[in-house]
Amino acid sequence: MRDEQRFFIRDPWAFDPKEQRSLRTDTHLGFDTRALHAGFHPLDDFEAFRSFVPPITPSMTFPYKTFGKTPYPVYGRTATPINKLLEDRLASLEGGGAGITAGSGSQALFNLIFTIARPGDNVVTSLNVFGEGYKQAAHIFPQRCGVSFRFVDNPSNTDSWDARIDANTKLVWVETPSNPCLFVTDIAAIAETAHSHKVPLLVDNTTATPALQKPMALGADIILLSITKFLAGNATVLGGAIVGSEDLIEDIRWNTTEFVGAVMQPMEAWLTLQYLETLSLRMGRHSANAQAVAEFLSQHPKVCHVNYSGLPDHPQHQLAKRQMREQGGLLSFVVPDGMAGAAKVMNSLELVVHAVTFGTSRTICMHPATITHEHLTQNERASAGIVDGLIRLSVGLEDPADIIADLEQALGRL
Repeated sequence: MRDEQRFFIRDPWAFDPKEQRSLRTDTHLGFDTRALHAGFHPLDDFEAFRSFVPPITPSMTFPYKTFGKTPYPVYGRTATPINKLLEDRLASLEGGGAGITAGSGSQALFNLIFTIARPGDNVVTSLNVFGEGYKQAAHIFPQRCGVSFRFVDNPSNTDSWDARIDANTKLVWVETPSNPCLFVTDIAAIAETAHSHKVPLLVDNTTATPALQKPMALGADIILLSITKFLAGNATVLGGAIVGSEDLIEDIRWNTTEFVGAVMQPMEAWLTLQYLETLSLRMGRHSANAQAVAEFLSQHPKVCHVNYSGLPDHPQHQLAKRQMREQGGLLSFVVPDGMAGAAKVMNSLELVVHAVTFGTSRTICMHPATITHEHLTQNERASAGIVDGLIRLSVGLEDPADIIADLEQALGRL
């Protein structure tokens, strides 16, 4: 399967009706309509369910009547009806052939790498990835599976990516915009570079979500998602997903997920379906609030630097405007006096909550150097822009004036 991987650009606003058995829509319908209807319509299977909301089946096994005629799904490690619906909906929103869920975004990444790579293979990426992903890349896979990860020196330069790819490279992996410093990678350019070596491109679309960014339309072959973040949007769900070709997804399902068993539970999948219905609306509000907060921070005398691609002085501002509809709800900023300054500001916040996640309806802050990215060396953190005074801010859905007022009083204590 891996040697026969095909590379092509899909329209992420299109879906395959053969895979959407119960979808009463056409391929011309828009993103928000699919977020509500893809995979389920109340009039489909009307006599069986008579339900306006997709029904949940809280069972881990699915009985069958006849020996030798085993239905699908049959066991909860491979699929459940509600998980399959969520997987189809995510694939429709991202523009992929199929999707598979996992217990978390980190688990989804592990399942993908474990499926496609073997001892002696390598993956090319950069330091602009989430902390748990970096730990898998720097320690877990090299030490325990014999799969190495090559970090490019200059992720803004396609030649730097090209130089790290060789005959043993099985995947190129980018996260854009990156967490926590909002580095924006040129998806189309890196896709062209990867495909010139017949290597697939994985894009982590967690920060932007398919509501704001369409990596497959730009040449990506595989999408990584942490459902835990903006997709769910309220810190009640733990889950992840991979979207890609049907061959790849079924390889992951039957040759990794079924045996690892770290699956997304049906209740979490059902909740995510409800939250996806408002994804586009929420991402619009997150983006508008984050833009207002970033503009305030960029003018504050106690703020050294702001990372947000919606600001004109962001190094990839023009690229981000081309790749994304809006710039999302995540930003970071640097305060003086390093870790002591960050601690002073964070401990002075009254509305903003300290929490180790992002993408929630409430505004939250976190210190990357001591929590999510502590596994990087000091030099690696410096190279990625994760300095001691950096604070990550996930801007929520509150009135923006209230978020700004809280930041203003906290910064005033420096």
